[in-house]
Amino acid sequence: MKKILSVLLIAVLLLGCMSFASAETEYPADLVAAAKEEGTLVVYGSCEEDYLSAATAQFEKLFGIKTMYQRLSTGEVPNKIAEENGNPSADVWFAGTNNPYDDAVKLGILDNSYVPVNASHLLSDLYKNPDGYWYGIYTGILGFMVNKDELKRLNLEAPKSWDDLLKPEYKDLIWLSNYNTAGTAKLVVNTILQMKGHDEGIQYLVALDKNIQVYTKSGSGPSKNVGTGECVIGIGFLHDGITQIVDNGYENIQLIIPADGTSCEIGPVAIFQGAKHPNAAKLFMEYALSPECVNMAANTGSYQFLVLDNATQPQAAIDFGLDPSLVWDGYDFADAAANTSKYVEEVMNALGDAADDRFKTE
Repeated sequence: MKKILSVLLIAVLLLGCMSFASAETEYPADLVAAAKEEGTLVVYGSCEEDYLSAATAQFEKLFGIKTMYQRLSTGEVPNKIAEENGNPSADVWFAGTNNPYDDAVKLGILDNSYVPVNASHLLSDLYKNPDGYWYGIYTGILGFMVNKDELKRLNLEAPKSWDDLLKPEYKDLIWLSNYNTAGTAKLVVNTILQMKGHDEGIQYLVALDKNIQVYTKSGSGPSKNVGTGECVIGIGFLHDGITQIVDNGYENIQLIIPADGTSCEIGPVAIFQGAKHPNAAKLFMEYALSPECVNMAANTGSYQFLVLDNATQPQAAIDFGLDPSLVWDGYDFADAAANTSKYVEEVMNALGDAADDRFKTE
């Protein structure tokens, strides 16, 4: 009897040291146990809601942890958390684009105390914050989406470059997201200022404003209106255009990588400083950096390139030729991390009274 009890005790101890394994990924058993004890997780997500909903539902199903989410544009999150003054209403931040995450680092609202095991699968150190405040899960190319039918009706050619967007014939045909709320628009600011130089870049964005019909709250806003023709030329991430073509049947959309160069986003995951459910947040970070989470994106209409060596690239992105190697290799991520807020403020000041109504965030 004693021998049987000893064998059972050894088995229990061994099981406690083993990793919890899902279909594709192993998770540290002690972390899983601690996260389950907390029992709850709150996620702020800045990707498209279909992907956010599916990813959080899968996490809840996998670990039995009640998971709630709210979809917010990346530009909204840092201010919301900062206003909560060390008592964040969410535990973890999922996806979006990296510029606002860098703003959050400067505000001191992200936690870098946990290094996820699955970060070892990142394809490059480019896809993580140098100090470990966020880790990337995907990358997306900035470009133009145009409605071919509307351009034909207007007897206009599609723009091929950033400079083309300033042509007078495109007045009131272009949509861009809001510099104050969307990480996509913040990337546009950094890209233009780096490509053209600081002063010329600001002058360019002031000139571009004359052709902009609508500034949307979310970075994906322009893409959602190109197929219908309400927006003729949209500036945004090209994988959002793929979603409109493949999932919504808008074959009248053309995707354009600017001939004079472009940049890319990195979609991160991060833990908030002072998270009420820190172990669940750490476990979610491991999950977010796993194939079972990132491979789900393509099934929910999100076709970004994935930055993990054990992930499966979405075939639609490959078919449309959205190769991340095509982006401008001179983009300075460190400069963007240090100066995005300042650059956006300078652009808004340069726009002056023109910015009063069209950039309201209420």
